[in-house]
Amino acid sequence: MGGFYEVTKLPPKAEEGERKGRPYPVACKTWFTSAGEVLPLSFKFQDDSGELQTVANVRVRSAEQKNYSGIPSREVSCQAVIGGLLREFYLIFYQETCQWRMMI
Repeated sequence: MGGFYEVTKLPPKAEEGERKGRPYPVACKTWFTSAGEVLPLSFKFQDDSGELQTVANVRVRSAEQKNYSGIPSREVSCQAVIGGLLREFYLIFYQETCQWRMMI
């Protein structure tokens, strides 16, 4: 019997730490496969100057399930041309609220 410590200990991968980068809310066009994969195809976001940016041809590098502050999410590592430059960034899908954020 492990006692109080074992009962209150978080399961593996319950907390992933802090997210790095600046979050931008995005409207994401996504393909959900029959196998349950989440594949972002394109998205729109408002940049720092207030202009609406459209990002197409998103290349997915990897994806994994994460938990931040106990909130389940799907973190997708991506690459795309944003503002004329090839950028690497993360798209995070919050499953409970069906919201997307770009971390760059």
